[in-house]
Order: sequence, then structure tokens, then C-alpha cells
Amino acid sequence: MTHRALVVRADPSGTRERPHAAALEHVADEAAGDADLLVDVAFSSVNYKDALALAGRPGIISSPPLAAGIDAVGTVASAAGRFSVGDAVVVNGAGIGERTPGGLSERVRVDPASVVRLPEGITPWRAAAIGTAGFTAMLSVLALERHGVVPGSGPVLVTGAAGGVGTIAVALLARLGYDVTASTGRVDEQGGRLRALGARTVVDRAELGGEGKPLQKAVWAGAIDSVGSRTLANVLARTAWGGTVTACGLAQGADLPTTVLPFILRGVTLAGINSVDAPPALREEAWARLAADLDPAVLDDSTATIPLAGALSAAEDVLAGRVAGRLVVDVRA
Repeated sequence: MTHRALVVRADPSGTRERPHAAALEHVADEAAGDADLLVDVAFSSVNYKDALALAGRPGIISSPPLAAGIDAVGTVASAAGRFSVGDAVVVNGAGIGERTPGGLSERVRVDPASVVRLPEGITPWRAAAIGTAGFTAMLSVLALERHGVVPGSGPVLVTGAAGGVGTIAVALLARLGYDVTASTGRVDEQGGRLRALGARTVVDRAELGGEGKPLQKAVWAGAIDSVGSRTLANVLARTAWGGTVTACGLAQGADLPTTVLPFILRGVTLAGINSVDAPPALREEAWARLAADLDPAVLDDSTATIPLAGALSAAEDVLAGRVAGRLVVDVRA
């Protein structure tokens, strides 16, 4: 038997910048992988990593050919571990779509330890709308809480706020009672939407994206950063004493041009967020909190649904910054 999948293969005519090519293919069911839990996928999404893979960029797919997609939402097709046939499940990261076949495929095999039973109150479509982006945002909120940044501590910044992680981070923080500042490069276009999600203040990313002093006026009690590079350095420089900044992305770059001053003079904590290798207990906690703390309707107006083949063209839009909010892929369409 066969199923459809967006497969990334080495491109013999590719370049260093684009050594791979992706296409919608019919593949044998054996291509779903060899992990224990077989999932019939209903929905996936297009995250930044997925966009890079589908656009043929290096650094995401470790061993092509491989189905892309770091998110998968569907039903269990063969029992394994604590899961029974028909269970609605979600998996984010855990190497799918990078080291093993991913969720932009009608069938995928995954490690049961990385799978979470879909919480009550979250539909499969909304689980895909949340996806790795929302999972990462929730992991960041949990990290802020663990380090004592709570509502009332002071303003909290979200960089890359118009993107997938940023959108959900703003909504989560605002609903929990934080005073949220959102940073985006599209203030005129996205400012109203970010305020509707709960941001009290919206600032232009240009204020944070350039060179800055290693220690600046203290502004924020904490921050969720998905940008990296100079933006993260400036965020650290403006974080108040004892504050925490979570780092979960590198949209501006992987470098971090800063000094030890924010850490040794203000006691600032830089907390790394790794959604790919999050342990099972943390996955369960994050999804339970998403079910409790995220208004499930908040993403409806900022999420578009596309068919499986549509993810190919959508990838270029994501990389060009033309997509705000989330893209859900209806794998069956």
C-alpha cells in the first residue's frame, strides 16, 4: 500500500544554498518509518523549520529522502505502549521531519514516548494550529514561571511577535495576566492584531535589532525571544535585575554579540528552550497547560488551512515573512 507525503530529496542539480528539492509523492507505507506507533495523520503545519526543508535549504533534513513536517496530529492506527487504536494524539518535534519521517504525510511512525494524547477541549485542527510554535511558546512560559517571572513582576517582552511562536506567546501571557510588550517588524500591519491578542504595547523590531550597549536601561522583567543575534543581546541588556529571557529561535541569526554584564550585574537568566527533545513529562505538562490557559478560539482568525500540496508554495511565503500567524495543513486534502 502507498500514501501521500511531501518528500525532500537530494537534488543533483541543486546548489549549496538549496541542495534539496521537495515534491508531493506517493510512497510505500514502509516509508512511514520503523518506530513503534503508527499514526494516521489528519493535520500538520508549516513551521519555519518545515519551510526551510520544503524550500530545499540545508540543515533540517539530515538524511534525505525523508518526509518533512515536525508536527503531526491524527489517530493511532496500531496500538503501542499506552496508546490504543483510535486515540487522538499529537506529536511535536522529537526528530520527526528531521531525522525520521515527518507529519507532512498521510501516515507516520513515531516513538510513543514523544506522543501526547490530545487533551480534552482541543480539536485536532486546533492542535495543529498550536503545533510546535504553540508548544514552544508554552515551554517558554513555563520557564519564565520556574524562574519567578510571574504576573505582577513587570512588563514581559515577546520578540518576533507576529510569527507562530510570538502570536501564541502573546495570547498565553496576556490571558495569564502579564503586561505584554510585542515586538514586530510589521507594526502598522500587525499592531492591531497583536493588541487584540492582549499586547498592551507594540514596538518596532528596529528598536532592538541594531548594535547596542551591553547594559542598557532596565525595562522588562522577562522576555520570550525567537529572533536571536543582536535582538537577543539588546533584550538581555534591557532586562531588569533577576529577570529571565527564554531563547527559542534564531530568525535574525545564531550569533549572540553580548557580554557577561547582564548576567553578573543584574542576575539575568538566559533560559534555552528545546522543543525537539523535551522529555515526556514536560510534553504532557505543556499540552495540559495549553488546554487550560490558551483560549482555543484565539487562533481561528489568524490561522489559514491549506492542502498538503499547498505547503510547497507556502514555504516560500513563510521564509519571505509574508505569513502572519499559523498555517495548518490538511494532510487529507
